[in-house]
Amino acid sequence: MVDYNAQIQEFEAEIKKTQYNKATQHHIGLIKAKIAKLRDKAVARSKASAGPKEGYQVRKTGDGTVILLGFPSTGKSTLMNALCGTESETASYAFTTVSVIPGTLKYKHARIQILDVPGIVSGASTGRGRGKEVLACIRNSDICLIISDCLKPKDIETVKKEAFNVGIRLNQRSPDVRISKNSSGGIRVLTTCKLTKIDKRTVRDILREFKINNCDIIIRENIDVDQLIDIIEGNRKYMPAITVFNKSDLVTAKRRKYLEKKWQPDMLVSGQEGTNVEKLRELIYLKLNLMNIYLKEPGKDADLKIPLVMFKNCSIKSVCEKLHKDFTSKFKFSRVWGPSARFDGQKLTLKHRLKDGDILEIHLK
Repeated sequence: MVDYNAQIQEFEAEIKKTQYNKATQHHIGLIKAKIAKLRDKAVARSKASAGPKEGYQVRKTGDGTVILLGFPSTGKSTLMNALCGTESETASYAFTTVSVIPGTLKYKHARIQILDVPGIVSGASTGRGRGKEVLACIRNSDICLIISDCLKPKDIETVKKEAFNVGIRLNQRSPDVRISKNSSGGIRVLTTCKLTKIDKRTVRDILREFKINNCDIIIRENIDVDQLIDIIEGNRKYMPAITVFNKSDLVTAKRRKYLEKKWQPDMLVSGQEGTNVEKLRELIYLKLNLMNIYLKEPGKDADLKIPLVMFKNCSIKSVCEKLHKDFTSKFKFSRVWGPSARFDGQKLTLKHRLKDGDILEIHLK
């Protein structure tokens, strides 16, 4: 049986010993393309041979979902208890959490689902320690809260790498690149900006590596090799992340300043002592990019006390889907008062994008 992981390690070692410059740019680009293809094969084999995964499928609830990701014994469960007021099982030894444990953070009318997953280990993306099941949970989340121990700050980079290796792109957005496949004509590379991180020859050869021999590719920003591969594969998950160093109560003030300067985490917290937990709640709420919509029944005043919490720039259709499974099919029209309407009571369709503070009145058939 082909050992895909061994081949990946060989290619990664070759990249490490190759100095990156214009002369080696093309060679490194093709190696990265081969690594991406090998990872896909490894994942496909893992899925084919995997058995049932009890405890790793959690239904999304609430107004947003946050996953706590980190190495074992970083205090994830303790921090979740502090955030949510739950009683997740905790202990001073590793691997206490063996399944996904959900909790609910209530903040500013929002009910935010927090998922405490088992701690991952180095090599999780290749299947070590049931790491692939854990990392797969990220794809159903809205934010990744990466937690590291203040005494082991280097772990934060390893966690990010493991997430990257399974197609999770933290604090990134999808590059502005479009690929249109054709039946003939070869590969045409069209750009609207200067490319400094990759050349057109490398673009063409990477496309051919993925068996794309006829297409038009339009590149509207200065992308690199990794971003091009992400676009070609098309199965990446882009999501915001918060990096947190936990157990800040175990280090000195001098050490905390060093950690902030050297590693630049979003926050240093102590789940045990509750230090900065309230600030973390606020940061989670802000990162989720939530807004308040107020609902109004026809002929009645709007309920301005209890808002409906939605993601910013959501459509009226999204509101209908959240309220009831039949609202979309029975939708007739709606009226909107507020920032997104040109005038009070404007009649609008399902496609209309709402803004924070809007008042929405839905009319059904």
